[in-house]
Amino acid sequence: MGKILERLGQGKEPEEIFLDFENAEVKEEEKEIHAAVAGCLDRGPAILDRLFHYGGCDEYIRKAITSPSAETEDAAWNAVLPAVDQLQEFYEFSLELESSFPKLLVALCKDDPKASLANQQALAKQLADVFDFVLRFDDAKMVNPAIQNDFSYYRRTLNRMKMSKKDMQIKIRDELANRMSLFFAYPTPMMKVLSETTAKFLAADASVPRDNVTNALATISNVCHDMVSKRKFDKDNTNMFCLRAMVGSIILFDHLAPNGAFIKKSPINIKGCIGVLKNYTTSPTDGLLNALRFTTITLNNPETPSSIKQLLN
Repeated sequence: MGKILERLGQGKEPEEIFLDFENAEVKEEEKEIHAAVAGCLDRGPAILDRLFHYGGCDEYIRKAITSPSAETEDAAWNAVLPAVDQLQEFYEFSLELESSFPKLLVALCKDDPKASLANQQALAKQLADVFDFVLRFDDAKMVNPAIQNDFSYYRRTLNRMKMSKKDMQIKIRDELANRMSLFFAYPTPMMKVLSETTAKFLAADASVPRDNVTNALATISNVCHDMVSKRKFDKDNTNMFCLRAMVGSIILFDHLAPNGAFIKKSPINIKGCIGVLKNYTTSPTDGLLNALRFTTITLNNPETPSSIKQLLN
């Protein structure tokens, strides 16, 4: 099966770019934008660590619902408050990402995107960092129902607490709570932020052509495919980083390009990308395959070749 998938991906010419994700150095002309974006991205690992260790308040909430009393309800509220503070931190990070991401698009997509990616490797690495963070965040959020359960309980209890002596404890009130609720209700909230942010940016800034953005995304996905399939890196962490960048680029391309990422004449080596995910055995890639299945929007369109649907379905 692996050799079949490998042959399927040989229809596209390889990209003549190597993105050295392990050794990219910041050039003088990249410093300003790199520093601005790093102010956001440098907090990403801590955000992910908190998300991975988010335990939730299920036991407290269950007791407050099944055995309601002042004691159980107070215990649930006191447990939920710090948990919701963490959720606010996740939400506020998405706003920082929303502000930072267009800076990378301008730097890498205003002119020829392939040349920009090749010549501004530190910024290309940051673009890949964004996709790496987004895929990891959304995957962890999707498998942790405590996040939505905790926030739903907080919102249900909010009005009652506002009328009580505990009003002073409430930092997240109705308007912010509503916005956070919309954010966490979406299965893949960070990718939604990226796609909506990019669409708004392209509508507002005519200096960056949409085709340049989609060309940059197609290039990144193809380059990352080539680097993993040709074993350019030895470290599993770097290869998984490439695979997340590849999948993130495909998903965002699919949201932006008029005909999506899966059509027969797609500039993305879709069959090859699916094949390299299925052939990679050092670490699990099921979450990335599921991201292609469920986070893209054109996979099940009639224009998508049945062979690609079969590879994913």
